[in-house]
Amino acid sequence: MTKILLKLGMCILLLCLSTAASSRPNSEVVWNVHTDQKLIALTFDDGPNPVYTPQILDLLKAYDAKATFFVLGKRVQMYPALAIREVNEGHEIANHTFDHHYLKNVSSQKLMDEIRQTQDIIFDITEQTPHVFRPPGGFYNEALLQMTQEDKLTVVMWSWYQDTKDWKRPGVDKIVHTVLSNVHNGDIILFHDLQGDCSQTVEALKRIIPELKNQGYQFLTVTDLIARTQK
Repeated sequence: MTKILLKLGMCILLLCLSTAASSRPNSEVVWNVHTDQKLIALTFDDGPNPVYTPQILDLLKAYDAKATFFVLGKRVQMYPALAIREVNEGHEIANHTFDHHYLKNVSSQKLMDEIRQTQDIIFDITEQTPHVFRPPGGFYNEALLQMTQEDKLTVVMWSWYQDTKDWKRPGVDKIVHTVLSNVHNGDIILFHDLQGDCSQTVEALKRIIPELKNQGYQFLTVTDLIARTQK
């Protein structure tokens, strides 16, 4: 029975990795970190959102939790005050391209141009230079990895079992269950504060954050999580 479960787990992992455009797992890409400490990273993609990002920030502040926001350059331009607030409240602002193009639809160079454009936008508005990048849809290839490495950007994905799929609005209970049912030290959890209705995400966080805190977890930015586990 144990062997069957192990094989099943490996099949699920390989299926998850296959969603990326890379033909093989790459050590330069961070999916999670190995640690015996109760450390975890909350990440939010595609924002800022003028309605729901402030609510998320309020929740994080209430529980003294830090997070990483993978922002779109165009939305930082639209809502600069929110990007500034993210930085001022101790969160990490990270690069998610300018307009969320998938690598399968555009060239690596086109995507890299958007990444660099977004780096400039974020710095101009927040005076912070992101050190972390997440490719839209999780699609990457060797050419993109080479270019991001040259620009000293760490490519960060998410723990394959911690994709809440909250953008589909699957229900608050489903989002909560995804996170709490299989949480591990060093997890990188994927949420969204994208354009549209993120109310389920906010309601789920109201249950997830205090429960994980009660379990003894500390919420770090992705960069801090990686740094803490490399010591």
